[in-house]
Amino acid sequence: QVQLVESGGGLVQAGGSLRLSCAASGRTNSRYAMGWFRQAPGKEREFVAAISWSGGRIYYADSVKGRFTISRDNAKNTVYLQMNSLNSEDTAVYYCAAKSNDALSPIPGLWDSWGQGTQVTVSS
Repeated sequence: QVQLVESGGGLVQAGGSLRLSCAASGRTNSRYAMGWFRQAPGKEREFVAAISWSGGRIYYADSVKGRFTISRDNAKNTVYLQMNSLNSEDTAVYYCAAKSNDALSPIPGLWDSWGQGTQVTVSS
């Protein structure tokens, strides 16, 4: 199991930017995929972005493509989500996730480990 801790959330005006970080600890010596999901009040958790161990495979949800960038630094066991051009629809709790078999998936139930979440609020 990998333990995950997110940081970097907060309140930002529409059009602004935030960068989320997720630090992993525990069994970090295995090759694992990392992803970001989000959940708005009253809605199901939805896929945002995912990156493979090597960084060679990256997927984004259509709703964030061109605005968000996922990256990782394996030396620091950290994954990042750079979020630009934020709008009110991006308001949600953002969760970091890890997947042990390095296979990317938009389905939350297929990910093995989750962080506690960090709130992102975009004011219009």
